[in-house]
Amino acid sequence: MVDKSLRYQKSLRIAEVDTGERLDRVLAKHFSDVSRSQLTKWIKDGLITVDGALRKPNYKLIGGESVTVDAMFQPKQDWDTATELELQVVFQDDDLLVINKPAGLVVHPGAATVAPTLANGLLALRPELNQLPRAGIVHRLDKDTTGLMVVAASELARVRLIAALAKRAVTRTYLAVVEGKLTQARDINLPLGRSSRDRTRQTVREDGRDALTTLTPLTAFRAHTLVRAELKTGRTHQIRVHAARVGLPLVGDVKYGAKRRIPPNATNELSELLRGMGRQALHAYQLAFDHPRSAQSMSFEAPLPHDLETLVEALKRDFERSDSD
Repeated sequence: MVDKSLRYQKSLRIAEVDTGERLDRVLAKHFSDVSRSQLTKWIKDGLITVDGALRKPNYKLIGGESVTVDAMFQPKQDWDTATELELQVVFQDDDLLVINKPAGLVVHPGAATVAPTLANGLLALRPELNQLPRAGIVHRLDKDTTGLMVVAASELARVRLIAALAKRAVTRTYLAVVEGKLTQARDINLPLGRSSRDRTRQTVREDGRDALTTLTPLTAFRAHTLVRAELKTGRTHQIRVHAARVGLPLVGDVKYGAKRRIPPNATNELSELLRGMGRQALHAYQLAFDHPRSAQSMSFEAPLPHDLETLVEALKRDFERSDSD
């Protein structure tokens, strides 16, 4: 019998915002592709170290530690198991659902997925979705990107939504907080493809697929900008790569060059928020399309999640404070 075990290797520098928190809780927050029970087992088995030392799951972190995970697991692509998840359903009928996806939730199973995905949650919500390919999922968001997704609930809807996406007849608009100043709208038209050095990353490459993103500044802060990002195409990591390529990496997106930039003389509150942002500051806040059966125009909006709303408000206060000095 062939051993299909894979190695799970990750590292994490504990941010100040996690000071005083339990080790298992912090790991569950940052490594959300692994269940908390699995992480707890790895801690007890000595497969997770803190500054090179073994700790218990309830170890209280002091901030600044280096946590290393080096474990083996059995990969699975489980499209069949229904799992109860707390999913926010914005709209639903016999043909489709619109979901407001939380951060940390993987959309569908993959070779390295070891935690329940949105697909598994959809099967618990609508068991009949097991009759559709990919549980009705027709597009995706990155694990740590929040916001709106449309899911097909009938074969007619699935076929027509896929066609609408291909024809760019589905409008998807995002909000993002970027490092740096954007002073005017900018179209970024750069082809994207998988990096030859790191298969988990996308990069600009001449032989890549066409990709067009429009960034529009909404609110300027001292060293950051709240922007609207509109997708004209739907490539993997498109907004993240395009924004980074023009010198505006998303806050928290260390994978694509975020520097955890902090304005001079920033308050402790803002400094901790910027250092502790554990995901890319990206939210799919608007979604518009024609209903696949009735052709009625439909549009939906999802407000910023708590972590991004808190960050934006802190940036505003910082800007107003500096402007009054």
